[in-house]
Amino acid sequence: MQPPAPSRPGPSPRTLRLFALALVAVAVVVAWRTGLLSQLSEPSRVAHEIGALGVWGAVAFLVAYTVLQPFGVPGMVFVVAASLIWPWPIAFALSMAGTMAASVVGFSFARFVARDWVSGMIPPRFRAYDEALARRGFATVFALRFVFWMPQVLHIFLGVSRVGFWTHFWGSFAGYLVPLFLIAFFGPRILGAMRTAPPAAWIGVGAAAAAGVAIAWSVRRCAARTA
Repeated sequence: MQPPAPSRPGPSPRTLRLFALALVAVAVVVAWRTGLLSQLSEPSRVAHEIGALGVWGAVAFLVAYTVLQPFGVPGMVFVVAASLIWPWPIAFALSMAGTMAASVVGFSFARFVARDWVSGMIPPRFRAYDEALARRGFATVFALRFVFWMPQVLHIFLGVSRVGFWTHFWGSFAGYLVPLFLIAFFGPRILGAMRTAPPAAWIGVGAAAAAGVAIAWSVRRCAARTA
């Protein structure tokens, strides 16, 4: 009897990571060369392009959201565009599906593919939550997603943290529910009001935002002094 042929070793983890990085780079380059990235800078333009695709527009929306948001395209562009294209229940469902898919991709990329490379991108304000994630994972993920939503740096931070995958998944899902519902339901009304708002209204909004930042800064300073 002939001895069994030696099994060929599969690709190493390093090879798989390099392959994943190459796919991401190719996707970004293709999006840039085709002008897709420039089109994604305006939600109304995105809404027009996707709406023209009919049923396939929903598929294109989810694919583009999943692939592009974790690597630089703001998720708000897709969420606002969805509220302009579809009735709010469909817009809400697609926004949730796309946001969750993009969050999983960004989390998984940071944890399994480029952990060492992306660790240095995390700002100190997020690192302070690492201990809380180890003790109260679901509640901390929920709070971070509810407040900060879906920035790429938060995907990275959660990916390199000690939180488990499913804790991240369900905590993110719960944290996204209210903000995405509000955008899907009130988004078109808010955009319409913004287009017709007089300059005095914008000045008032700016003053209120500045006052809010000043109050938050003062409270934080007082808390730091008493700690």
